[in-house]
Amino acid sequence: MQKPGIQLLFMLPAFLIFTLFIMIPMAGSFYFSLTDWDGLNPHFHFIGIQNYEKLIHDSEVWIALKNTIVFALLVTVFQNVLSLLLAILVDGSSWIKRFLRVFYLVPAILSALAIGFIWSYLYNPVFGLINAGLENIGLGSWAQDWLGDPKWSMYSVVFTNIWQWTGLSIVIYLAGLQAIPADLYEAGDIDGASRWQRFSRITFPLIAPAFTVNILISIIGSMKVFDIIFVMTKGGPGTATESLSILLYKKAFNFNEMGYGTSIAIVMFVIILLISVFQLRILRRREIEA
Repeated sequence: MQKPGIQLLFMLPAFLIFTLFIMIPMAGSFYFSLTDWDGLNPHFHFIGIQNYEKLIHDSEVWIALKNTIVFALLVTVFQNVLSLLLAILVDGSSWIKRFLRVFYLVPAILSALAIGFIWSYLYNPVFGLINAGLENIGLGSWAQDWLGDPKWSMYSVVFTNIWQWTGLSIVIYLAGLQAIPADLYEAGDIDGASRWQRFSRITFPLIAPAFTVNILISIIGSMKVFDIIFVMTKGGPGTATESLSILLYKKAFNFNEMGYGTSIAIVMFVIILLISVFQLRILRRREIEA
């Protein structure tokens, strides 16, 4: 039996790395959120919670928070519904289903920068392929300025984000589906269960762990979304797609309000943490009940 001291010695490298790259930066960020640092001047002042008081009364912060929540809800719901349906469709051993699994996963391995530029081109109101395609099939009246119109910009970015990450969710759901014993479905067939009964009473309860993982990944990823919005709209038009991450970037780097921007980052971290813990407790309870 190994001595406790030996076990702690093996844990020490990981603990040092975690402390150096996670804990110390987090503590530094919290400290800078209590200052008026502009990100450039080596001299700054400790101002306490003034940055936090300021953001409570900042209407732009509330708009960004609303946009972030809307984005997260749309992405989480539609991405998981779509990916679960597709996972059920491609669950099998035929060559076409194996091909589709790879096909759906390709966008997830591309960079957000490339995807943002590609879809910005597709959405372009003048020479974009989406409007051109609508014109060619006689639906020219449906053509829109997809990224320039506040009514459509959020939905356009949400669609692009779902397109990128649905493949990853499919892989996770497939792992859950393939872990379900085949004899359970055979028993359901013997009992005369319909397709819906097979799904609702066998499939859905038994993929609860995969559902938990996908929901958490979707929530966390969409609540801190930055890259795809920055490339496609930079938070515009106006503040129609401005998320908390985009606002943080603007305050810290465009207006040299590093202390204020860091306070937004701290608040965003707390919000994501609370939502994630709340979701995890609910989803874990569902796993136990299932």
